Amino acid sequence: MNNIILSGRLTREPIITYSQGEEPIAIARFTLAVDRIGDDKADFISCTAFKTKAEFLQKYCHKGTKILVKGRWQTGEYTNKDGVKIYTNECIIESIEFA
Repeated sequence: MNNIILSGRLTREPIITYSQGEEPIAIARFTLAVDRIGDDKADFISCTAFKTKAEFLQKYCHKGTKILVKGRWQTGEYTNKDGVKIYTNECIIESIEFA
């Protein structure tokens, strides 16, 4: 089972883009600062939301907004222009609510 629940604050404004095609889909990319329990440190988690969740982020969430997200962890890889393989990790958002 691949489920993740995070509570944290947006580190900056969400970046909204739209897919190409007949029916463009909103895509929001943002970073969530999640405090570690019992520690003064935070982890910075890359997140991606689609469709209505992306539009919700664009309309209501800004730098510093505290939210609770539920989603799944996704890994990926690609080769950059220099021929170096880059590995990615991100949370794909399935639901969002204010915290």
